[in-house]
Amino acid sequence: MPLKPNELAEQNSRFRVGDVLLAEPYGGLQHPITGQVERIYEHSLLIEITDNQKDDQITVTEMNHRAVVPMDSVEIIKRGPKPKKTETDDDA
Repeated sequence: MPLKPNELAEQNSRFRVGDVLLAEPYGGLQHPITGQVERIYEHSLLIEITDNQKDDQITVTEMNHRAVVPMDSVEIIKRGPKPKKTETDDDA
């Protein structure tokens, strides 16, 4: 059974869903942000912004507390849980 794009990215990436990251500011942000990985793409990550500077609050709110950040502009602060092996993993 072929892997879904997100599963393939997770398999080939140093990141995991659930990792907590420090990301460089971009766009309208003035300061780095902290966020948790929700989805992994080929070269970027969708994160939920969990911590930001007060100066950036309006921008973060406009972004719905989500951001897509390049993988090469983040630092892992805390590792997320390891993916659990399922019964269907044995069939592949």
